[in-house]
Amino acid sequence: MTKPNPNPKPNPQADLTRYLQDAREALVWKLEGLSEYDVRRPLTPTGTNLLGLVKHAAGVELGYFGDVFGRPFFRQDPPSWWYTQDTEPNADMWATADESREEIVGLYHRAWEHADSTFAALPLDTVGHVPWWPEERRETTLHHLLVRVIADTHRHAGHADIVRELIDGSVGWGKGASDLPSGDAAWWEAHRARLEHAAREADSRRSAEA
Repeated sequence: MTKPNPNPKPNPQADLTRYLQDAREALVWKLEGLSEYDVRRPLTPTGTNLLGLVKHAAGVELGYFGDVFGRPFFRQDPPSWWYTQDTEPNADMWATADESREEIVGLYHRAWEHADSTFAALPLDTVGHVPWWPEERRETTLHHLLVRVIADTHRHAGHADIVRELIDGSVGWGKGASDLPSGDAAWWEAHRARLEHAAREADSRRSAEA
């Protein structure tokens, strides 16, 4: 019987792509079970919304893992709603009524496939050129961009966590998975009240010391 290798050879690219996939799936999952209104409604003063986060993430992957390495996803003109330098600010962070959820999520899935083909074809030290960065630092590596996009996607998955909780109270980092205590509604209300009390008490003490 072959014994498992106690010291397997590190595979940085496999590690990086696994963490990217975790964030991708978490972001898309946050849309499940919601109405068209709820996936689009802005829940912060700057307009953060679930479908916009997915649209943005799709653009990030298509740009960094496609165009940057001479592997463009769009062989011709991109869709009319696609983000370009000539469009209005924040156009990649929200969906119009004409842009369907299926179209945007489907594009994000295709962006994964396109990015994964780039990962399979190129080693981590492959050099690419980012045309929208300042000229003096446009040259970078696939390794650098993978780390950058993992950080960006996990950050937006965290935004989606909060937005989804504000919509219907749903929490958890993945389907059927949660790292939160298993308290009921009364337990969480008491917990929140305890935090509110602690915050006010701390504020009162600092004000008294001032």
